[in-house]
Amino acid sequence: MKSKRSIVLVLSGVVLVALFLFYRMSGVKIESIQLSSPNNYAFQEDIRVVLNKPAKVVVRYWNQADGKKFETLPDGDKKEHTAHLLLLETNAAYQYEVVVRHGLFSYTSKVYEFHTREQSPWLKFNWLREDTPHDPAALDRGMVILCYARKPGYIAMVDGKGDIRWYWQVDDIGVRVANLTPRGTIIAMLRPPVKDVINDVPKNRAQILREMKKPIRRGKIGFVGGTAIVEIDLTGKMLWRMDLDKNPVEGIRFIHHDIRMDEEKNLYTLYRPKKIFDMSLVGGQGTDTLVGDGILVMDTTGHVIWKWSIWDHWNILEDPYISRFAYDRFHANALNFDTDGNFLLSLAIEDQIWKINRKTGEVMWKLGKGGDFSMDSAYYFSFQHDVHIEKNGDLMLFDNDINTSVSRVLSFSLDTVNKVAKNTLDLVLPPSYFSSRMGSAYRLPNRDFLICSAKTGTVLVMNASGKVLWELHSHFVPYRAEYIPRSTWDKYFKEIDNL
Repeated sequence: MKSKRSIVLVLSGVVLVALFLFYRMSGVKIESIQLSSPNNYAFQEDIRVVLNKPAKVVVRYWNQADGKKFETLPDGDKKEHTAHLLLLETNAAYQYEVVVRHGLFSYTSKVYEFHTREQSPWLKFNWLREDTPHDPAALDRGMVILCYARKPGYIAMVDGKGDIRWYWQVDDIGVRVANLTPRGTIIAMLRPPVKDVINDVPKNRAQILREMKKPIRRGKIGFVGGTAIVEIDLTGKMLWRMDLDKNPVEGIRFIHHDIRMDEEKNLYTLYRPKKIFDMSLVGGQGTDTLVGDGILVMDTTGHVIWKWSIWDHWNILEDPYISRFAYDRFHANALNFDTDGNFLLSLAIEDQIWKINRKTGEVMWKLGKGGDFSMDSAYYFSFQHDVHIEKNGDLMLFDNDINTSVSRVLSFSLDTVNKVAKNTLDLVLPPSYFSSRMGSAYRLPNRDFLICSAKTGTVLVMNASGKVLWELHSHFVPYRAEYIPRSTWDKYFKEIDNL
């Protein structure tokens, strides 16, 4: 009897709690729903929902053409919500409904409709061609990020169909390079084109070979100098901007070639340390200002955390090339991290990759011709770019190979104890894709390769056998082309089963 009474009391309590929660939830109402297109983009919509009392809100939406459903992620109990609908198809009919969630209960609005307009004329480019491979599946539902370094500068994410699905523009300056940060934002280097005048028009192999006969340009701004850094979230909102030319950091007014951010929001980039030197000591005349390379670590306010100069680790008196390359002796063009957190630095003129201890500044080893590792000379690289560590621990780089005029992608397994470098990948690009400068290469999740032949303005997906599976043709010279996986957007929306 006691047991039955206890059960009745428990059930009564559950019913009362349910009734209370239902009463609380029943008082939540949608006061307004407003649709807008940020920056007038055809591939993005914001839905602003105002409630009469705080609750969670998600927006469930789908393209009527395929019915595939997506849902934004809730952002806490609030009265006012803005849901960002990103990566939408252009010129497409969509339906959506607002779901209000409060405790165990939820309320779904009626179904609304909107139609995205056609892509903006100024964002229509013939990235893909019918006469070259263009199967969208090659990008494995991801996108390619490209940066335009002239004015107005922009960052574009292009999908496998050749459509821009994400875009950010800055009117007063160009964008040289951009990449994803560990916190799911975009960090970018901004570059004033007038200070680094180059021809950004893609060239064919014959034009590139003729251009190579000219001496390497040198100048204080470097090949791809930047005067500003910016962070943007994936809704396209600029979080902050640092202009070094207006507010120098310890006298540094420009950076070059690379910018990265770690989990603590620290910034890592390259700068140009100078050194006054008596050139008569090496057979020259008079005093000259040598320009080298260094690593700069700072926070987003410009406070310098760590700084490294190559001149502190270089014997000028034993350098046979110091007179020839006095104003750009090493041409560091890529900065990245090894698995232990120490730095990997690509020195193009040395044809080497250096590992730098991020605490002591010690040069831990040098990889390449004349370096510390025993390696097959067939895999010596020249004027290389884009060094990074693959998931399997191998070191990958884009070998411009200006000695053979045929570019390739190389990977190495490094025995750092016995100093032996074993080649694990030698992916040769067809000769027509030779890039004497710039470029990048990454392994895709499906094990194929995303390769940027920068000088030709071409981005390729190739398999391990060297077959071209997908080809993008840019109207400008992209410094790099990095892969943006679909999972990047998990903090904004998710794909759901049809309900």
